[in-house]
Amino acid sequence: MKSVKILLTGLWLPLLILSFAHAGDFNWMRDFNVTAQADPSGFRARLDARFQAGDVNAVLSSVATPSDVYMLLRLGEMSHQPVERVIHSYKTGKGKGWGTLAKSLGIKPGSTEFHALKQGQDLYTFNGDQKKGKGKSKGKGKKNK
Repeated sequence: MKSVKILLTGLWLPLLILSFAHAGDFNWMRDFNVTAQADPSGFRARLDARFQAGDVNAVLSSVATPSDVYMLLRLGEMSHQPVERVIHSYKTGKGKGWGTLAKSLGIKPGSTEFHALKQGQDLYTFNGDQKKGKGKSKGKGKKNK
């Protein structure tokens, strides 16, 4: 019995670690939702400025969270697909993950577009966001003598 427990633990532990690693790919979404929900009209204005107004209306009425709205609009833009098709794919494949949805729309894993989806968004700047001046800092380093 003890060896069965060890075997099961050995099989489930890697799966658990992989699920946490996968969830971290889109960890910017939590902060995005908090920011957007704190100012719904500002969120709407940012969406209108960033995406086509007709597309924004369709997506806002179709999903529950601000990050889902953004992701669907962004996936439509990246895949050159009509937003209605992206929404349909999202609803029929719900729960399979953003990577699977992106792949079904023709965005290849490992591509520049796919990495851009995982790394973040372009409506807000958060502390630690990779888009915020990474590599451009003139911080204190060793001085050459």
